[in-house]
Amino acid sequence: MTIPTEPRVHVVHENPEWFPPFEAALRAEGVPFEEVLLTDGSLDLDAEPAPGVYWSRLSASAHTRGHGQTKEFTRALFAWLEGWGRRVVGGTHVVELEVSKVAQHALLRRNGFDVPRTVAVFGRGDLAARSRELPVPFITKHNQGGKGLGVRRFDSHEDFDAHVASPEFEEPVDGITLLQEFLRSAEPFVTRAEFVGGRFVYAVRVDTSAGSFELCPADACEVPGVVPFALRTEITGDHPLVRRYEELLRTAGVEIAGIEFLETADGRTVTYDINTNTNYNPAVEAVAPVSGPGAIARYLGGLLSGDA
Repeated sequence: MTIPTEPRVHVVHENPEWFPPFEAALRAEGVPFEEVLLTDGSLDLDAEPAPGVYWSRLSASAHTRGHGQTKEFTRALFAWLEGWGRRVVGGTHVVELEVSKVAQHALLRRNGFDVPRTVAVFGRGDLAARSRELPVPFITKHNQGGKGLGVRRFDSHEDFDAHVASPEFEEPVDGITLLQEFLRSAEPFVTRAEFVGGRFVYAVRVDTSAGSFELCPADACEVPGVVPFALRTEITGDHPLVRRYEELLRTAGVEIAGIEFLETADGRTVTYDINTNTNYNPAVEAVAPVSGPGAIARYLGGLLSGDA
């Protein structure tokens, strides 16, 4: 790891494909930065870390890109940084939230949000029996998710039993499969609300009419015509749900996030995902009143200069 001597923003990540919009924004704001590509390397635990602000871009889906150990590398790095008192945006407690939908579900429920009925199953042994606790249809997810990992709909318990016994069953990287109620949306879309510095930036409407579970908004993730993204202009910073999300992030110590929710056909507003490694869709960015990467660059720059 190159250790600069001047204070700067250190961007900790494992996926260079996602970095260009943030690099451009940091340069545009004149914020000095250094990439920390956390796929290998080493640490001198007795050496003082480089000065500056560290920003975590750890993704729960890192293992799908051949970086299965990045989660542990990040935990070790942040233990070292926090031990030396360095400022980490998305630090150790946020990493645990990013890589566990169980932790997200617990946080949301504890703060009074409507969440999907969910059963966490360790290994395969209890899957068939516990699935009977949910009516059909129901869906499965991986606890350490992202990119729609392990998300499938089942219309009968017998179909699910056959899937679990088949070679097509995807073993979750942490061994935890989530069984979750199937939510019928009032209209075929979900919403992702973006926050920087704990404050609302904008909300994105994600069209789900094609049935895809790949909701990553980054340019590198897009499949043309499958999951179009659009700005949801009627949701503003004054929306009651947005205010509740801001309070949630404040109390949880989460500074940068995208929170996903669904408005159901039977009148519920269900929050089901907190993404602390957020990406931004270029089509939405082109029409948004505020840039997501730009807001992050300004926020990190403010922390670096002591103005935030």
